Amino acid sequence: MIRWLITLMIMFFPVITMAEPGIPAVTITTGEDGGQNYTVTLQILALMTALTLLPAALIMMTSFTRIIIVLSILRQAMGVQSTPSNQVLIGLSLFLTFFIMHPVFDNAYQNGIKPYIDGEIEVTSAFEKTSQPFKNFMLAQTRESDIELFANIAGTQDLETAQDVPFSLLLPAFVTSELKTAFQIGFLIFIPFLIIDLVVASVLMAMGMMMLSPMLISLPFKLMLFVLIDGWVLLMGTLASSFYI
Repeated sequence: MIRWLITLMIMFFPVITMAEPGIPAVTITTGEDGGQNYTVTLQILALMTALTLLPAALIMMTSFTRIIIVLSILRQAMGVQSTPSNQVLIGLSLFLTFFIMHPVFDNAYQNGIKPYIDGEIEVTSAFEKTSQPFKNFMLAQTRESDIELFANIAGTQDLETAQDVPFSLLLPAFVTSELKTAFQIGFLIFIPFLIIDLVVASVLMAMGMMMLSPMLISLPFKLMLFVLIDGWVLLMGTLASSFYI
């Protein structure tokens, strides 16, 4: 996981790596009285600033957005407002994101980060090779119509191939496309639970039990349906495979 965080930092914030390799992070000076003073350079300040922006990069440039939206819609469709809790959903989304993005992180580290740490390539080449796996992943999940929309807004007309799309244009197009896909999957998940609610409401209406909440009666049936079809395995497998079709 630490290696993946380093990969994201160098890919999304190349300014950190542009500091001279000979500049130490902490400078130690000896005073006239023999004491030592420690001075933290601006490189550490840039590093800490980048760390605060890493969560946004993790959410916007990976599969996290689609997964957390689908899981939230599932919880709403089942009628269980706080089960699983937000902490469980976020944790599940994070670990599933790491599983899905593992090939991308590993490719970026092996081709960009590791050669740069070993001193085999320069920072510019390291940035290009590190960002390329992320760009390929985002392009594979982004609709062409979304790219064309933001290209027209930005006034960019000289995009001959997908590789010519800059990150500044690809990022909003990718997020928009992920939101569309997540809501499409959520709609399909919502339908069977909605049918159960309608059936239960119709039965209660026919029996004259209008004061009894249909949600209270339909909840056990929805839980039973989800368990019988092995819903968690089916949902997790579908989400993971949806990124590599």
